[in-house]
Amino acid sequence: MRLLESVARHEHGAPAKQLAREAGLALPTAYHLLRTLVHEGYLRREKGLFFLGEAAERLSRSGAQQKRRSTIADALGSWRDSIGAPVYYAVYRGGEIEVECVADTPGNPAVQEWADFRETGHAHAIGQCLLSQLDTQGRRDHLDRYPVRSVTPYTVRDDQTLIRRLESTGRMQPVVERQEYALGTVCAAIPLTLGSTAATVAISMPSHQAERLLLAARRLQSEIDTLLGTLAVSISI
Repeated sequence: MRLLESVARHEHGAPAKQLAREAGLALPTAYHLLRTLVHEGYLRREKGLFFLGEAAERLSRSGAQQKRRSTIADALGSWRDSIGAPVYYAVYRGGEIEVECVADTPGNPAVQEWADFRETGHAHAIGQCLLSQLDTQGRRDHLDRYPVRSVTPYTVRDDQTLIRRLESTGRMQPVVERQEYALGTVCAAIPLTLGSTAATVAISMPSHQAERLLLAARRLQSEIDTLLGTLAVSISI
């Protein structure tokens, strides 16, 4: 590991003797370990210099992904505690709605996914918020694959009604749905358009708390604004 760390500090490569010295290893030991690391793909050797290999780069990407998830999870947990409601983070990636992280508590549980979130984007605030950020062709493509259908008696009834609702959504305004996905539940989603990525942070509440939904959504939006830079970096990883 010390050898890998030493190699990572040298963008233009480093020779075995220098790496052995930096890692505090005897040169024969360093040579043996470097050969093993090259064989396993963690390092590559060019003209006597050692560079990070593909296997080490995969580890780096995995670490970055874990850091991204940890950053988002920490933010969601903080918002959950301050607002007193489950908080969700979702993105639209590869033509699909992906709920990537949820922060809830036993006292304020998240909405159960009783109907596939990807297929029912027209019915929940997360999906409506993400679809509102797409262009006309993107929405049409999504609805061709996942047509509007009734999920509850309150679900939007047809494509055109949904599209009109999406088009009337104000930029960066919360998207609200009341019992359209799950009876007894109201939800609000805050749009996050960062570069080409459509993303959202959302909250849900029991319908008997509906009167505080918009106030909580505004508070969430205010707290998101204070961490927008961190979220932008996390989403782009």
